[in-house]
Amino acid sequence: MARKTIRSIPQQRALMPVQEPEIRAKNFDEVALGFDVPNALLECERCLVCPQPACIEGCPVNIDIPGFITRMIKHDYQGAYDLLTDSTLLPAVCGRVCPQEDQCEGVCPVGAGGTLEPVAIGRLERWLGDRAIAEGWRKVSHIERQPFRVGIVGSGPAGMACAADLAKAGCKVTIFEALHEPGGVLRYGIPEFRLPNSVVDAEIGAIEALGVEIKCNTLVGRLFTIEQMLGEMGYDAVFIGTGAGSPRFMDLPGEGLNGVLSANELLTRCNLMRAGQFPAYDTPLGLGKRVAVIGAGNTAMDAMRVSLRLGAEEVHCIYRRTETECPARKEELHHAEEEGIEFHWLTNPVEILGDANGNVRTLRCVRMELGDPDASGRRSPVVVPGSEFDFEADTVVYAIGTSPNPILGQTSKLKLDKRGYIQCDDRLATSLAGVYAGGDIVTGAATVILAMGAGRKAAASIKRYLGIRDSGRVYAPEHAGLDGSIFGIDLAERNFTHVRLI
Repeated sequence: MARKTIRSIPQQRALMPVQEPEIRAKNFDEVALGFDVPNALLECERCLVCPQPACIEGCPVNIDIPGFITRMIKHDYQGAYDLLTDSTLLPAVCGRVCPQEDQCEGVCPVGAGGTLEPVAIGRLERWLGDRAIAEGWRKVSHIERQPFRVGIVGSGPAGMACAADLAKAGCKVTIFEALHEPGGVLRYGIPEFRLPNSVVDAEIGAIEALGVEIKCNTLVGRLFTIEQMLGEMGYDAVFIGTGAGSPRFMDLPGEGLNGVLSANELLTRCNLMRAGQFPAYDTPLGLGKRVAVIGAGNTAMDAMRVSLRLGAEEVHCIYRRTETECPARKEELHHAEEEGIEFHWLTNPVEILGDANGNVRTLRCVRMELGDPDASGRRSPVVVPGSEFDFEADTVVYAIGTSPNPILGQTSKLKLDKRGYIQCDDRLATSLAGVYAGGDIVTGAATVILAMGAGRKAAASIKRYLGIRDSGRVYAPEHAGLDGSIFGIDLAERNFTHVRLI
């Protein structure tokens, strides 16, 4: 194929329809409706098919993006999906929720000059994933069974990615999930208007088709320990991918009032426990007329937009920096603004005030201004003297970050860092032999695709620990003294033969 030039490609991105703001703010149906076939192919034509594609390096799991787009242009949609799923197990999920603007799309040369938008890689990935679900495509190769059992703690993106790679290598894999439905943060943390449960179900089904068993309502650390899994329960290795689901607060006066909650609680009760369908589901979640959400990340955007759909008349965003420093994806911020969320930039809460019955009634705040940069490189917010003010609120929601779940640390001998996250070496091995960890429980809150990448890296380490190659051939296991870099093993074991390495 002759290399294209920028002049030969469509100048503007293909249009993807969305629900109108005044309609979608009253329902939980998906906001973005996806490409149709003509627009998907039109967007494919914008790809330059670079000889040294930066987008592959920009993707945490190194998807061969020009490769699958080229197959789409040739109408080989199932071939494109097969190539895509060599690297990612959840294309319909990642196409919706990954921050492509900071990854593959962020280095796309089509958008490098600032005049044009980059190729909509995420929307094309979603289109392929959705078509595969609709038409029942599944790529399941022959699996040569191995005599090893591996336990996975947590059914989020890291756990599922690790489980799938180990199942493909022939291991008997069991996932233990504390909640009553699998999916982790994909299920409890992301609203259906961004990620429908039907999509999560379909992607989990593809992993179960590999022979992976999922046991819900099983809280590891309380019912049994990691040490018991490796001992009396007979597992040869364990992967921990429990995420970071413990909410943070600010220790402000009034945090004990009725009507103060975390975004984690709000989203879990709505997404997993169906509060949006009350009274059909017995999960009441009365927020009152006025909701204030502290924070401006993606979780904050989700909490605010959920509050609107649950009936709040006013929803306010309280953020101590400016819109420029807002960590949420631009698309999510734009959708929130369209739906009528009120943003209070350079504003910080200092106290929550209540009525005689202990219910939230007022949020007291101060104005901020930006000073010198802090350790993160962002300018530090500084209080403007004498700027204190109040506004009415019935509910205050904290969306300022999360911490690791402490259960595992309390019930095993795993070494943790000073913040409570699991300590791992560069192969994601923990302080316990045969136990590996990855995703948010190691790094802190990050993205779905980074968690998947960690799960796959841990799977490669576990295979090496057990002495398994993907082909089914067994070689000297790592703990018998074989050295070698995990990074050298990754490329071979992850079947990235199609990747054009730079």
